[in-house]
Amino acid sequence: MPDALLQCEKLCLQFGERTILDNINLSLNPGEIVTLIGPNGAGKTSLVRALLGLIQPTTGKVVQHSDLRIGYMPQKLHVEVSLPLTAQRFLGLTGANKREVADALQHVGISHLAKSPIQRLSGGETQRVLLARALLRKPNLLILDEPAQGVDVVGQAELYELIGQIRHQTGCGVLMVSHDLHLVMAATDSVICLNQHVCCQGHPESVSNDPAYLELFGRSAHPAIAVYTHHHDHSHDIHGDVVCGDQHSHTGDCPNKDQHRA
Repeated sequence: MPDALLQCEKLCLQFGERTILDNINLSLNPGEIVTLIGPNGAGKTSLVRALLGLIQPTTGKVVQHSDLRIGYMPQKLHVEVSLPLTAQRFLGLTGANKREVADALQHVGISHLAKSPIQRLSGGETQRVLLARALLRKPNLLILDEPAQGVDVVGQAELYELIGQIRHQTGCGVLMVSHDLHLVMAATDSVICLNQHVCCQGHPESVSNDPAYLELFGRSAHPAIAVYTHHHDHSHDIHGDVVCGDQHSHTGDCPNKDQHRA
């Protein structure tokens, strides 16, 4: 087994009396794709922030390889509408030169969008720009927070295929974060199911049959996209908003909104 790029050992995080993360052990290795899943409020974002060194754990530690270079892709990009910012110029803000920017855009398949205003890009195109920015660091570890955010189903498949290609081409490790089980790649090497603590972890097939996983998400199948899926106890209106039963919206009034039953 190669030396781990990043590890956390017995990591705990508390805010006042509230426990956010409890006794988390995690190891990220070169060439390995690990997907972190869990319901909203499970502590996924807090764990990523701790791994990135943005917050200090209450107890435990994070150990980084001496040659660690992280490329981070956030969930979303917020750019002022009136700001004259092309994709090329946005990537140039990292300090990269024109050749490096051009190479990054080519790597993610959007060279033709170099001079497009970033505000006019589709969800999938914007995510590729963010992935290009992460690649400019020449990382040996990619941390991708909800990489398919705002991307349609076809775009999701293409984006995940691209991430797999990058892993094979560069040998980097990949940590992907998702709250929606429909978006977890079947090709993921390892899955960690988080709900403040590690409920279960391992190969996708073994995790999908683990009692702790089933208690959180139920059992169903959606082979076209991923091993992991769940049935909703709600429906969607014509705008795509979630409605529970006949009266509730997905605003905190929806019963069982954190546990979708099969």
